[in-house]
This record gives sequence, structure tokens and C-alpha cells, in this order.
Amino acid sequence: MSISNNWITVCSDADLVANSGVCALLNEQQIALFKVRTVDGEQVFAVSNWDPIGKANVLYRGLLGSVEDIKVIISPLYKQRYCLASGQCLEDEGIKLRVYPVRIEQDQVQLQLVD
Repeated sequence: MSISNNWITVCSDADLVANSGVCALLNEQQIALFKVRTVDGEQVFAVSNWDPIGKANVLYRGLLGSVEDIKVIISPLYKQRYCLASGQCLEDEGIKLRVYPVRIEQDQVQLQLVD
């Protein structure tokens, strides 16, 4: 891993699987990374891998889907849907995943370190 201007490289773009999730460890926190195909190409999302309802690190194994124009990850445990862009649970507005800014620079997937 390398750090540059609060961005940390966590893996290469080749490590991501289109329309699926992978897990990365960042500062002892598990991060679920998703590369989603869109009509404009591909978009990468990063959210906490911790399922707050199922109480387990499993979200990278969830199903990708959409509700109207919202890209979601569906928990493999109890099937709650979380918006990949905001982390908001669609079934319970009081539950929200941590979302990480993510980018691909020179074929490297980078997350921005934020407090």
C-alpha cells in the first residue's frame, strides 16, 4: 500500500471483478469494493464490509442490483439493500454504511483517508 495526498492504494484495478465485490483491509477495517458496469462504462464504489444488521463482515459477498436509478448492494444475510453511493439502508433510514471516496489512478484502486 502507498499513500499520496490522503489517498491510499489498496489494490490494482485488475483485482476487481466486474459486477461483483472484493474485500480489502484498510487500517484494520474491512472495505467492500465493487466495480459496477454502467451505460457510460464502469464505476467503483467502496463501503464498509460490516453488515450492521447481520453483525458480520459479509457485504462484499452481497448481490448487486438497482432500485430505480440507485445502485445497491443487497446483504447476503438478511437482504437489506444499501445504496452504494451514500451507504443508506433502503429498508431502515436509521442505518447507514460508511462510504469511502474511491478512484482509479494509473490502474491502481485508491481510497481517500477521511476521519
